[in-house]
Amino acid sequence: MNIKNWNLALKTLTIFRHLQDDLVFSSFTNLLDTDITDTEAFIENYCGFVSNLYQKNTNWTDYLYQWIINDENVYVHQVATQRPISPMIQATVKHELMLLEKVSQLTSKEVLKAIDYPGFLPQWETSSMDFYTSYQKYLEDLPYRGYGMFSKYRAFCIQNGKLVGVSHPDPQRLSDLIGYEREREQVIKNTLGFLQGLDANNVLLYGDAGTGKSSTVKAIVNEYYKQGLRLIEIKKDQLYVLPDIMDSLVDNPLHFILFIDDLSFKENDDDFIALKNILEGGIAHNQKNCVVYATSNRRHFVQENMRNRDGGEIFRNDSIQETMSLAARFGLTVTFSKPLKDLYLEIVMQLADSYGIQMDRDELAIKAEAYAIRHSGRSPRTAKQFIESTKIDENTKN
Repeated sequence: MNIKNWNLALKTLTIFRHLQDDLVFSSFTNLLDTDITDTEAFIENYCGFVSNLYQKNTNWTDYLYQWIINDENVYVHQVATQRPISPMIQATVKHELMLLEKVSQLTSKEVLKAIDYPGFLPQWETSSMDFYTSYQKYLEDLPYRGYGMFSKYRAFCIQNGKLVGVSHPDPQRLSDLIGYEREREQVIKNTLGFLQGLDANNVLLYGDAGTGKSSTVKAIVNEYYKQGLRLIEIKKDQLYVLPDIMDSLVDNPLHFILFIDDLSFKENDDDFIALKNILEGGIAHNQKNCVVYATSNRRHFVQENMRNRDGGEIFRNDSIQETMSLAARFGLTVTFSKPLKDLYLEIVMQLADSYGIQMDRDELAIKAEAYAIRHSGRSPRTAKQFIESTKIDENTKN
């Protein structure tokens, strides 16, 4: 097939039509569309394509295949939701994958045969790959790997009402966390049941600041993302978009923790009612692939003022019951209390070992206690901050 025919064939893409919007691919088709008698224009477009490719990958075959498995299209959606797939769509997918496989094998030497230029021109790599067979194998792993952006990212945030992948999520692992094993085990057990399709609870991680509540949730996602677990971090003022986000995930084969960090409300806060409705309806009964994990320093979430305490509201007891009712919507509440001295020092010593701190351990314990008094009290966060500052001091002296 000559260069012109390659370009005509690529214009027929239907399932993978979004490929035409890709910068690397469009610069490739632009090259194929260049008049080979115009050597200057051909070289310009050739080098433009290679430049765009080099920014992503030097291997043309690998680049194309990686784009394919990250594409969200009608076929992958139907496979993910286990809907019947038309034989016409099946045939189209197979044809397009075979076409793109052939295109991916097109070498720079074959392209350069079209022109007569004795100087140096950059080249790209290709490799042998069966696109159709590899893609079918990829689809078998959808419940664990996901598709589109869900295969690329393990953590997401919400921007302008849309999910956006987090390129560099917190790398914390469960093995990095010290202490609170019993508390974390409750959350891990609930999460594993969730991944296995069992009835799982929404979880409230309640307790003092710096005790590792948020780190526990993020470390669990890092531990089990290969089993199909993903994290969506939601700010309190974004709760209003949560029903739409959940609707967009209802047919997704992955499992999602909807994570709300440091949850609290002011009196008469509309977000309070929004979250209560979400916990009461959409997630608890209708949607099996989403669960809410929240952290809070307040057991009952709503900040009280003196008017509340003095009975300024006639039915103050009803108000208290309302705030408690939200906490009750979390089927599992795990309490993280500030550590006592022994646990605090155990965390300090283990961190000191992992950071390679050389200081005498008795001296280290005394300084760690003094550091906790000067700062926010004993906590895993305080212990880590103390060890990090100690390590900096040691490096400075050396």
